[in-house]
Amino acid sequence: MSDVVSRARVLEAEIVAARPEMDRLRRLPDGLAALFRDAEFYRLCMPRVHGGLEAEPRVVVETIEALAEADASAAWCVTVSATTGAFGAYLEPTTTSAIFTDPALIFAGVYAPMGKAVVEGDGYRVTGQWKWNSGGQNATWLCGGCVIYDNGAPLMLTDKIPDHRMMLFPASDVTFIDTWHTSGLRGTGSGDMIVRDLFVPRSHSVSLIADKPRIKAPLYAFPIFGLLAIGIAAVASGNARAALKEFAALASTKRTPTGRTLNDRGTIQSAYAEAYARLGAARAFLFAEIDAAWIQAKTNPSITLEQRASLRLAATHMTRTAADVVRTVQDLAGGVSVFVADPLHRRLADAQTMTAHIMTAPATYELTGRALLGVPVSSAEL
Repeated sequence: MSDVVSRARVLEAEIVAARPEMDRLRRLPDGLAALFRDAEFYRLCMPRVHGGLEAEPRVVVETIEALAEADASAAWCVTVSATTGAFGAYLEPTTTSAIFTDPALIFAGVYAPMGKAVVEGDGYRVTGQWKWNSGGQNATWLCGGCVIYDNGAPLMLTDKIPDHRMMLFPASDVTFIDTWHTSGLRGTGSGDMIVRDLFVPRSHSVSLIADKPRIKAPLYAFPIFGLLAIGIAAVASGNARAALKEFAALASTKRTPTGRTLNDRGTIQSAYAEAYARLGAARAFLFAEIDAAWIQAKTNPSITLEQRASLRLAATHMTRTAADVVRTVQDLAGGVSVFVADPLHRRLADAQTMTAHIMTAPATYELTGRALLGVPVSSAEL
């Protein structure tokens, strides 16, 4: 097992102990974020030349999965920050030396182009409000997607797609808005962030469509969206694996009115075995596609469109299957699981919330289906 995966497992007790504070704050506590920073989880996808781990995708997934077995919100924040760290492969050396050499760096942000960036000299004048800013309140640097405007109109990449870039800015330039009131992934702090009339140098921006990685390493042959998708799938997998274990522990002690334990009932045994198999099959599919993509990445500057589609499909299938599995065992647990304090109640709320993410939402089936059937699809979508 990789050292970083081992470090994730060692922190299980601290993560579980931090759950009440996560729920109270509705974000990751600073102390827990510091533990993750010191364990280098936020540097999983960061280039090695900038002090990152540049870990293989399988190791990234196994690390996040291990964290999610302790708590899904904690793992979710790591996923966002770790994948955002891959931007270090795209930025100019002067920018990375100013940002990534800071040992206290925690990077986070929102990919969706909810902001507006007006061309101004050698940079942009940025204003925007972004939702879903997971882990942002623990970050030292943030980024937000922006549509690019010049002469009062959006610049267009095609007749339908506007030009948009990720803008990077210090957390001190951001205002956070407390909008995160949810039942699932409560501890991620995924509220809104705002910047107003902020100048961002062009060197502090990245296009996920037009820019190519400056660092030629296998990890950066993976598309950013593919990395994010398998990270989400890892959270879903770890959360569901823990739910199966938690149900098994409950089933060995909880008794029916007849005095039998749950695990002694044939219907329970059959349903549990089926759920266990479904999760294992989805996980095997995910790792098979990760490994296949990694083989391509080690010999090519980018992986094929078909492989990108298979990777996204496997991540979506994992995320949605995991939610079904958690729903199954929560149902098998009966009345005890409806209480907020019950572990399976938390697992189900987190699992269901994950399925809403755009990277693993139902529309991904249509997107990947088009690609796998040979219908034209833009590589930027995958």
